[in-house]
Amino acid sequence: MKVYLIADFNLDTLGNYLANSESSLQISVSSAPFGQVIPALLQAHEAPPADFAVVWTSPETMVPSFAESLNYATIDEDRLLAEVHEFAECLRKAQKHYRAIFVMSWTLPYYRRGNGILNLKGQGARKLLLKMNLKLAEELEDSGSIYLLDAQRWTDAVGKNSYSPKLWYMTKTRFHADVLRRAASDINAAISGVLGDCKKLVIVDLDNTLWGGVVGDLGWQNLKLGGHDYLGEAFIDFQKALKGLRNRGVLLAIASKNEESVALEALAKHPEMVLRPEDFAAWRINWNDKAANIVELAAQLNLGLQSAVFIDDNPVERARVREALPEVQVPDWPDDKTLFASRLLELDCFDSAYATVEDASRSQFYADEKQRGSYRKTVNSAEEWLLSLQTEVSVEELSDVNRIRVIQLLNKTNQMNLTTRRVSEQELEDWLQQHNRKLWAFRVKDKFGDSGLTGVLSVEMQSGIARIVDFVLSCRVIGRRVEDAMVAFAAEYCAAAGLEELHANYLPTAKNKPCLSFWMSSGFSYDEEENRFGWLLSKPYPFPKGVGIRRPQTGGTSQSQQRVSRESEGVVLPVFTNSD
Repeated sequence: MKVYLIADFNLDTLGNYLANSESSLQISVSSAPFGQVIPALLQAHEAPPADFAVVWTSPETMVPSFAESLNYATIDEDRLLAEVHEFAECLRKAQKHYRAIFVMSWTLPYYRRGNGILNLKGQGARKLLLKMNLKLAEELEDSGSIYLLDAQRWTDAVGKNSYSPKLWYMTKTRFHADVLRRAASDINAAISGVLGDCKKLVIVDLDNTLWGGVVGDLGWQNLKLGGHDYLGEAFIDFQKALKGLRNRGVLLAIASKNEESVALEALAKHPEMVLRPEDFAAWRINWNDKAANIVELAAQLNLGLQSAVFIDDNPVERARVREALPEVQVPDWPDDKTLFASRLLELDCFDSAYATVEDASRSQFYADEKQRGSYRKTVNSAEEWLLSLQTEVSVEELSDVNRIRVIQLLNKTNQMNLTTRRVSEQELEDWLQQHNRKLWAFRVKDKFGDSGLTGVLSVEMQSGIARIVDFVLSCRVIGRRVEDAMVAFAAEYCAAAGLEELHANYLPTAKNKPCLSFWMSSGFSYDEEENRFGWLLSKPYPFPKGVGIRRPQTGGTSQSQQRVSRESEGVVLPVFTNSD
């Protein structure tokens, strides 16, 4: 990853931290000319190619009215906010040249007392700074690839030594190295979030982790949890922090050495329990090796081990999982139970660049999946089960409503992903400007629930051939014939547009073998030398039996495309294979 630093002070130390990080990211750093913030933003096309830009400025430099206020001059606050707007405009003009821009919020040194007790009244410096940061946040709210990072956290953590006047005069460095080290860590987390590498699953132990005591020895009535006990209160806050992650879309699971019935009874019956059995997507409560249980949990939830975080109070269990499963993140955990909640809340591995309805509903999606799994055991065959689900796939054009989710799927999905193309919102919009390119999003629901927007397919059409560029499907609906319906819709559209062939070039990665398995069974011809799958559109590609298709409200540009759209607009059509 290439990172371009733009600042009005010396950021060499930050660059060194980024380039020599212990994270899995490999980062190379270049810097804009010293102090040339606005020219660097407005002339981003002339800068060295980079994936990400980091913009860190002092408020008095970027907002001249604020500099006047620091000298106790009365200022026009409307003008001050207009200057913030002008800075945001420069950022927006630069965003198309980067996958993302990370902007540091403005801070002031601790020693600037300003107006003292009046600092948050009138035109006190702190009050004006709060207004400026809020205005900047609001300006950048809808800029999908610009993120405002909270620099105040880093200076607060370091304390009064965060600013060094001596460093400024000697090296033009505004901050102590500890501030820059913390900034580098958060920038690394931000890059991982944009790349879709955030963690999706927390696997927790129970005894002395989720509650105090061993439930098998004490009984659930005698656990330390809540009440007028400082440890009980600490465990409650830890559970609340886990619940907060669940509400953000992170799945919770249990790996505990216990009797399952005893542990589940505690979760269900203890009056102070914050987390109940239904809050957990899966569990392995037995006396087996925890590393083996974690592998089973990840497989059950259709997630890679690299998506998991394991939390256990026992250092022996943590060491065992670290050694056996290096892909799983096992954070160091404090012996002091009162620090559990704060330790969880400071982890940066859950940072995500997107927040969607599907994220917030992820736990419900997995609860629905449990129902599907239970129902599957009652039918005679997988075929009968698939037919009985009454799956419906709705196709949508890219829109303001679904754009963030589409970007999220493109950047986070690994297993069912044809090319693993990663794009920013701006890059996708630029790509779609070509009239011969199309992209569709696919929503899925069945009789057990709504799985949300889970698929993306895009094509590029040229010289009678349509090439599938993106073919992405969330792991939660893999194997329910949604992938077949996506390909069938694309083939239908391309045939209606008068194209002759549909191609799909598979680009292998370490994680997308499930995608290859699908295409090998798709019925497409396979050119092994080119790693390309092909279908002659003179033959209709069959829609999967038992899957309904709701086509988009708007069709393509040709008369044949418009006819296909009008005939099915807003209607759930029955679809059949040739054998029907």
